[in-house]
Amino acid sequence: MTTAETVVAALVGRRLTVATAESLTGGLVSAALTSVPGSSDTVRGGVVAYATDVKASVLSVDAARLAETGPVDAEVAAQMAEGARRLLGADVGVATTGVAGPGPSEGMPAGTVFIAAAGPWADAATTRALALDGDREANRQQTVAAVLDLLGELLTGSASDTPVTR
Repeated sequence: MTTAETVVAALVGRRLTVATAESLTGGLVSAALTSVPGSSDTVRGGVVAYATDVKASVLSVDAARLAETGPVDAEVAAQMAEGARRLLGADVGVATTGVAGPGPSEGMPAGTVFIAAAGPWADAATTRALALDGDREANRQQTVAAVLDLLGELLTGSASDTPVTR
């Protein structure tokens, strides 16, 4: 498990900045990163885009895609990460979208989550699908941990686009 301290140190060491776009985590990824002393050297900011229309209007997620798939979708997560990156002028963008629970939403069961990270290491965002089975808070915390793991892997060059089930 990658810690926020490890991610912040890697970002600072590589002179990269980061921005977040969060839905189901409601700012928890930003909170984890900014809890680390020295994070002001790398964290540009974050957008909590809980409402679907905010994903489109603020983060420039394709409205047609949102209408077709809803907000719980890998491509939506990728566009959110890219949107945060552009909007906040960061080198790296990360995103979370999904259903924390306790019940289903948007036709998806609780625990269905997509995360994404976009950065200088690839032309397209890296996405991961998570199938979580905790309660609401556990699903939110596991999503934060998964984003930190993904960032850690991408910053060290060990990431894959393989879907993850936790």
